[in-house]
Amino acid sequence: MSAEFAPAVPRPPARTAPAPVLTGAQAVVRSLDLLGVTDVFGLPGGAIMPVYDPLMDDEHVRHILVRHEQGAGHAAEGYAAASGRTGVAIATSGPGATNLVTAIADAYMDSVPLVCITGQVFSTLMGTDAFQEADIVGITMPITKHSFLVKTAEDIPGAIAAAFEIASTGRPGPVLVDITKDAQQAEAPFVWPPKIDLPGYRPVTKAHGKQIQAAAQLLATAKKPVLYVGGGAIRSNASAELKVLAEATGAPVVTTLMARGAFPDSHEQHLGMPGMHGTVPAVLALQESDLIVSLGARFDDRVTGKASLFAPHAQVVHVDIDPAEISKIRTADVPIVGDLREVLVDLDAAFRTAAAENEVDYSEWWTYLNGLREEFPLGYTPTTDGLLSPQHVIQRIGELTGPEGVYAAGVGQHQMWAAQFIKYERPNSWLNSGGAGTMGYAVPAAMGAKVAQPDRVVWAIDGDGCFQMTNQELATCVINDIPIKVAVINNSSLGMVRQWQTLFFDGRHSNTDLNTGHGTRRIPDFVKLGEAYGCLAIRVEREDEIDAAIQLALDTNDRPVVIDFVVSADAMVWPMVPQGVSNSYVQYARDHSPSFDGQED
Repeated sequence: MSAEFAPAVPRPPARTAPAPVLTGAQAVVRSLDLLGVTDVFGLPGGAIMPVYDPLMDDEHVRHILVRHEQGAGHAAEGYAAASGRTGVAIATSGPGATNLVTAIADAYMDSVPLVCITGQVFSTLMGTDAFQEADIVGITMPITKHSFLVKTAEDIPGAIAAAFEIASTGRPGPVLVDITKDAQQAEAPFVWPPKIDLPGYRPVTKAHGKQIQAAAQLLATAKKPVLYVGGGAIRSNASAELKVLAEATGAPVVTTLMARGAFPDSHEQHLGMPGMHGTVPAVLALQESDLIVSLGARFDDRVTGKASLFAPHAQVVHVDIDPAEISKIRTADVPIVGDLREVLVDLDAAFRTAAAENEVDYSEWWTYLNGLREEFPLGYTPTTDGLLSPQHVIQRIGELTGPEGVYAAGVGQHQMWAAQFIKYERPNSWLNSGGAGTMGYAVPAAMGAKVAQPDRVVWAIDGDGCFQMTNQELATCVINDIPIKVAVINNSSLGMVRQWQTLFFDGRHSNTDLNTGHGTRRIPDFVKLGEAYGCLAIRVEREDEIDAAIQLALDTNDRPVVIDFVVSADAMVWPMVPQGVSNSYVQYARDHSPSFDGQED
């Protein structure tokens, strides 16, 4: 019998190498390696110490030692927001873990993919009020997509893999993995990839075709439509698809605070930012529309004003990957659950078909909106007290840096000015704390963004109040060669609170003066503080010094730069729709106040 016709000889099954036996701590680090994590932010302590030992020898994961765990959380957020990759923060038990809570809540509100790994006391001590014990799983349950408590070494790879899956899919958000110290110290076979079992977690990405058709029909027959774009457009990486749909429809576009950069500011269809401090055309376009197509937005109170009076004549198409958001605030006539990027592709195709069967005509609408743009351009009133105009400072930062830069803002007046006066042309260029409104976000978020995007210029645009909450992370930046630029918009006060006190509390400025910037009393002196941290630090008090200072910062890349811009405390954020009133307030003020220019209360 020839060899080629010889019966096959069964081969013994291939030997599978036995799973290596690792400690739980080693399993944490190995899991991060295999998930492709390259950077983490953290601060060690007793309950997480076992993890830090193998982390020291790992060649793939760079650990950046922060000066406060809140800084680790915000840095991981900035890393994620600038890159689209999941950010990672590590902390110990008790106060280490609770110091992460603000950043976790921030990430939850703004849909930032974040994994926080915390140490926990020995499982045998849990519930005994042991040293540095805190029920961080219970504490964070309302502000995470999920929280894991891991008590055995063999469960660690699966928990970490599942955490990354949950954080980065569906509507992104934070996930906590709390690991007891005995689980970190015990040994178990390391099995990878682990089996991930997430019963009930099935994010819907593909929208229902009939809903897409209904939305397209409304768009094709509307007379006054608006594309209301929220942060979901950034998180789903849908900017290119959004531009295609917008240009196909010819409808006006507004981008919320969380969506700045999702649609180019320079595009002729862009009306600007809506809401409390939005442009007059953007606010009135929503308010007077007959169709709102909400794309990854959630109708939050800062956009709607009094929700019951918002856009009273508009039908609503609401697209969101999170079904809990749809009809939560405003009932949707056409609800669409799905990944925005995929929905936009389908909606574009359906609209083109519907448009061929209908006469799409938005000309009267655009005549009205262009009139608003001409009548109420975004602007500001120069200061009269001899101090700098903060709007001018921020505008020049944006103009000299350009659209390829990354801009992280704290919370308050400077945040709104940065959203208004910097031109955003691309997604992931604007980072801020939108939902939670967290003071202290800017410096660590900028630090994280620079780690994620080392070739981009990264600015932290901060207020003097915010800066004092997390400026210790400048030490982290200096030691780790993270050359961010920090612009302190120093009005020597808690500016947004002061503005409200001026407008709504008869000018009674209770406990909003910080004594940081004016005259000879500077507590602290931000220039000396920056120099103490090893930064290049300068102060700017005259308008003719602004450009040179910004250019010096742009030219300095061997260390962080801190610029103390001493600005007027009387500058206010305009326009402003007072909290709790209808957006028709803008219409009323325009029609009944001849001097109304969009910059008056």
